[in-house]
Amino acid sequence: MGEKKSDSDRRIGRRALLIGGAAAAVGTGLLARDELARLYWRLPGVRRARVEGAVDFRGARWVAASEANFRWADRPDDYGVDMVVVHVTQGDLGSAVKAFEDPGHKAAAHYIVGKDGRVTQMVRELDVAYHAGNRSYNERSVGIEHEGFVDRPKDFTDAMYAASARLAAAVCRRYGIPVDREHIIGHVEVPGTDHTDPGEHWDWDRYLRLVAQAHAATAAS
Repeated sequence: MGEKKSDSDRRIGRRALLIGGAAAAVGTGLLARDELARLYWRLPGVRRARVEGAVDFRGARWVAASEANFRWADRPDDYGVDMVVVHVTQGDLGSAVKAFEDPGHKAAAHYIVGKDGRVTQMVRELDVAYHAGNRSYNERSVGIEHEGFVDRPKDFTDAMYAASARLAAAVCRRYGIPVDREHIIGHVEVPGTDHTDPGEHWDWDRYLRLVAQAHAATAAS
């Protein structure tokens, strides 16, 4: 009998086989080398490198969501990002954070904006957060939650609108997303959803105006 292979050996062997096959495809012109560079991390046991605690929005607090609530990715190389989805937590900030840390919740957004304007990031924009209830919309969007309840207009504070607008403007600038209602939408507008957020009290005119102002200010700086 030969030496028994460990699970680690089997994973390495399969990875080598897959990489070898991909390399052969490159050699025959089936795959470009830059495509191979983007594909390697999708192989079994491989994860794209992350800087622990890094955030995509300056000043955001990092709290990691459970890995069960998002999918590792390498956006925008593998999935183009062309949309922002606005949510409301239907609870306070603490309960939303706990929900996104819970693997049984099966959902998380990239960001949560508090009533006081503080921004918490829980999923990197590189990755696909399970926030929209629609796979293709998850893959193409960044999800922004807002602390509060849809039927409480006072929850949507000036600080929240201003901070969320700066965040949305930064996302739009990063991916070249137009600042309009076709590309900045509510959860309720996602096909197939049963959610109603951000609700009738969310001031879309005000929000889009603030996003546009923040976007213009960033361009001028």
